[in-house]
Amino acid sequence: MPPTDATLIALVLADDDHDAFSAIVRRHQSAVRGLLRKLTSGDHALADDLAQETFLRAYRRLETFAGAAKLSTWLCQIAYRVFLDERARMKPCAPEEAAPVEPHATALLRHDVERALAHLEDGERAAIALTFGQDMTHEEAAKILGWPLGTLKSTVARGLEKLERKMRPWRSTA
Repeated sequence: MPPTDATLIALVLADDDHDAFSAIVRRHQSAVRGLLRKLTSGDHALADDLAQETFLRAYRRLETFAGAAKLSTWLCQIAYRVFLDERARMKPCAPEEAAPVEPHATALLRHDVERALAHLEDGERAAIALTFGQDMTHEEAAKILGWPLGTLKSTVARGLEKLERKMRPWRSTA
């Protein structure tokens, strides 16, 4: 049976066990990278850089993890803050209009969903990425974003409404 997150954290804190922290990274990197890819509108290179920064910050601040939430929630909260820091450093620009890379309908749909997500406001995209992309509860997503629960719910609803309008052409072809 693999060690729990709590056991791995204890090993890192007690002995600076790099293997234990590597196990934490391996266990949670897909979720962190997936969230960051959604937040960066599919920019894989930027998302990977931000994921690396997320785990560096987590390592440096591991002693502050109180265990009140799941480790994955705490890591996603750090990832979101890393994303906000990066966004603040970057000059805002319009989303890129990329051509579909594959003619297959699933690839086209994925491409169109990514484009539709890019047109959302940052908060809407973050709320939807957490609740749907990371399969988090509204409570977990609100905690990560530092928002009241009602704000998270209304932001998700507003974002979904915008996505629905952008994706209407797919409904007629489905």
